Amino acid sequence: MRSWNTQGGQHRHLCWLLVALSLATVLASALYLFQGANGNLPFIMAFRLPTLLGLLITASAIGVSTLLFQTLSGNRILTPSLMGFDSLYILIQTSVVFFLGSSHYVTLPVPAKFLAELGIMTVLALALFSTLLKRGQSDFSRLILTGIIVGVLFRSLSGFMARVLAPNDYAVVQSASFARFGNIDASLLGYAGVTVIVALWLTWLLRRKLDVMALGRDLAIGLGVDHDKGAFQILALTAVLVATATALVGPVVFLGLLISSLVYAISPDHRHAALVPLTILTGMLVLLGGQLILERLLHMQITISIVIELLGGLLFLYLLLVKRP
Repeated sequence: MRSWNTQGGQHRHLCWLLVALSLATVLASALYLFQGANGNLPFIMAFRLPTLLGLLITASAIGVSTLLFQTLSGNRILTPSLMGFDSLYILIQTSVVFFLGSSHYVTLPVPAKFLAELGIMTVLALALFSTLLKRGQSDFSRLILTGIIVGVLFRSLSGFMARVLAPNDYAVVQSASFARFGNIDASLLGYAGVTVIVALWLTWLLRRKLDVMALGRDLAIGLGVDHDKGAFQILALTAVLVATATALVGPVVFLGLLISSLVYAISPDHRHAALVPLTILTGMLVLLGGQLILERLLHMQITISIVIELLGGLLFLYLLLVKRP
């Protein structure tokens, strides 16, 4: 009876938490759209609505991808950025400017460029995952180390090409190397939104398998789960989500760590049926709320990506040095 009461209390707690986060996200969205919107409302919405949708898509993709990666690795301080996605994105931008020049770079069709970046990052990630996972899950640490080394290689190549660029070309590369939450291209939202929704739906279908795989390889195999196949599925979804968010707004290193740490702190249930929706709602509220506070309340000119990197870096050091992951 006590166990039933405990489970019932956790379920009620989770329901109220989801309702509260949903209402807070809706309120923050309404404030972002309509606060200070005096004048021609359709004209204002043409600027604010794409930014809002981009923030919600990015937060969902980065938050869930970090949750998946931490579930598979069994470590709550690891993020997909360790696999070199951010470095690969910067290398792609630098290479295009290096070989075509900034004048041709700025005239490239935006949807085609987005789809090309998404395809390249996803294909290379899947090639890396499939190659290393064939050796067995015992090589997951090797997978992480390989991702770190590949990221260093990509950054080195980008730095080498950047050194020989003309000043104007280098300025274009620099502008593309940082997250741009306030300047999201509306023409990309349809592609990114469909990709993220499909990936989140597939993640939801895997929620029970994720609960088992979180127990570790040996226990998962003992419970009848094909762990290697499940690991590839999780890494494939992680690659698609991270690649989509990075191609949409640019590289963001510590946002996923902030979201996942908050979710683990507030969640009464560690099943993925609870963690996935909590991660989506928490990510939306963190990113949208932060943008709203900086832009409308504090009237600051700095972008939220700078604040995210600062707070995320401090949180990473705290988890690494003070709190056992």
